[in-house]
Amino acid sequence: MEASQDGDWHYFATYSGVRLPLRLVTPIEPEALSNRNTFIRARFDASGRLLECQKLVYGEIELTHRYEYDVDGTLLQAEVTMLDEDTRILRCDGASLASAGEG
Repeated sequence: MEASQDGDWHYFATYSGVRLPLRLVTPIEPEALSNRNTFIRARFDASGRLLECQKLVYGEIELTHRYEYDVDGTLLQAEVTMLDEDTRILRCDGASLASAGEG
C-alpha cells in the first residue's frame, strides 16, 4: 500500500476480522464511488500501516478509527468513534487492546 499524504484517501468496500487495526478489503477506485452508498476511506503511513479509516454511509461518517504505533510498528492505541456515541480510546498492553474509558 502506498503512503497517504494528508487528504490522500484510499477507498475500500469493507473490512474483515475483529482485531485492530481493521483489515480493509476490496479496494475501490475513486471514480466508482458515485455508484456506492457505503464505503470506507483510509489513510496510511509510509510503511503501509493504517492510520485512519472512516466508514461513510450515504455521505455521513458513521464510524472512525485512528491508530498509533510504536517505532517497531506495534499498535499502541486505537481511537474509535461511532456516530452519536462517545469516542473510545483503546490502549495496547503488549498483548491486546484494553479500554481506557470514553472521552
